Amino acid sequence: MSRVSALAAYRNLLRSIRIAFEGDVATMNAARFEARNNFEANRDLPQDSKVLEKSISKANEVSKFLKENLVQGKVTDEGKYQLRIHEHTERGDNESIKQPPGTRNTLAGVKCCSAS
Repeated sequence: MSRVSALAAYRNLLRSIRIAFEGDVATMNAARFEARNNFEANRDLPQDSKVLEKSISKANEVSKFLKENLVQGKVTDEGKYQLRIHEHTERGDNESIKQPPGTRNTLAGVKCCSAS
């Protein structure tokens, strides 16, 4: 991994922060500050080190999670929550929910403890 891929991961993370926290300036600034601190802490890592590769991979995973899985809610006047779902939000088809208990698989491909 190189400096170019680290900068690309940083820019991608900043874009995801902007999408995920749109309209919430305080949270957006805190997330940007945290991203900056993490990248600054790893600035002096050697170009071809495993630690650098792992750090860039983690930044890309966090970026993907923020953009696709984080949904913010705001309390309305009626006391209900209004969710801000955008075009990047991952939407499942809920097919796994329709399967009978005991046939659902976890992320690791093994049945969960309650399914035995």
